[in-house]
Amino acid sequence: MLKGLKGLVLASVMVLGIGSAAGVNAAPVNVGKATTSATQKITYKGKVYTVPAKTDNIVIAGALEALEDALVLNFKPKGALTVGGKFPAMFSKITTGVTPVGEKMEPNFETILKLKPAVILSSTKFPAETNEKLAKIATTIPVSHIATDWMDNLKLLAALTGKQKESTAAILKYQNELKVAKVKLAPKFKNKTVMALRIRTGNLFLYPQDIFFNRSLYADLGAAVPKEVQQAKAQQNISLEAFAAINPDYLFVQFSPDENKDNPKALEELQKNPIWKSLKAVKNGNVYVNLVDPLAQGGTAYSKFTFLEALMKTKLYTGK
Repeated sequence: MLKGLKGLVLASVMVLGIGSAAGVNAAPVNVGKATTSATQKITYKGKVYTVPAKTDNIVIAGALEALEDALVLNFKPKGALTVGGKFPAMFSKITTGVTPVGEKMEPNFETILKLKPAVILSSTKFPAETNEKLAKIATTIPVSHIATDWMDNLKLLAALTGKQKESTAAILKYQNELKVAKVKLAPKFKNKTVMALRIRTGNLFLYPQDIFFNRSLYADLGAAVPKEVQQAKAQQNISLEAFAAINPDYLFVQFSPDENKDNPKALEELQKNPIWKSLKAVKNGNVYVNLVDPLAQGGTAYSKFTFLEALMKTKLYTGK
C-alpha cells in the first residue's frame, strides 16, 4: 500500500506521481515537459501519448472505468458511453448535457467523429481493430480494466484534465480510511472464506483476484484468496451447486436489473433457493447485496472508495 509520496520534477506541465498499489515510488503515468505551450507527453501502460497540456475535450468510449474516474474528479466529458441506451444514474452529476457515443462494446464512430475530441479514452476490453478505428479520429488511450491499475487510471485522467491535486487528495483519503478499516476487518476475515459475486443474465459469476471488488477484499483488506478465485482467468460462470461447495463465510453480491433483463427476478429466486439458504454466509446474516451501485466496476478508484465507505457502515464493521 501507499507509504509515501514524491513530487516529480517540476515542469510547465506536471502530474504528481503516486506509487502503484504494490510500489511506493512507482509512477507508471509520467508527464514530461510540454512539447509546445499547448501539449504534453504522457506515458501510460508503457506507451507515450502526445496530448493537450490540459483539456476537457475528451470522449469516453467503452471504458466505464474512466467514467468512474471522472466521477471522482468531478469531470464532465464531451461524450460518453451508455448502458442500455442511457447514462446510468450513478453518473448523473457528470453526464447532464453530455453526448451519448454508443454502448459499452459498440462505440458510435460517426458520433465520436462529429464531436472532434482531442482525446478518446477507450477500453482494453475492445478488440484491436476498434481501438485502431478510434485512433484515426483522435489520440486514443485504451484504459485498463485491471484493478491493480486503478491509481494509474485515475492519474491519467488527472493529468489530462489538470486535476492532479484532486486525485492525490482522493487517494490519500482512501489510504487513511483503509488503515482504520483494516484494523477491524482483517481480524474478522482471518481464516474465513470471503467472496464477491455478480449476477448477470440470471447466472452467477466469479472473477480473478485482481478484477471486480476482489482487489479490495484480498489485497487491501487482507482476506485470503480462495483457490477458486486464484484459478479464475476471467469472468467465470459458476453453478449454484459448485458455489455452495465453496460455502463462503462472507459474501458480497452485485445485482443490476440492467444486466438481468431476461431474468429480472434472478436475485429474488436465488434467495428463495434451499441451496442458497444453506450457505454459511446466508445463515449467519453475512451476505451484503449491492453495498454499492450494482453497475460499479469494482476495480476503480470510485468503486474502491465507495465500497470501503459503505463497508464501514455495516454491522461487519460497526458491530451493530
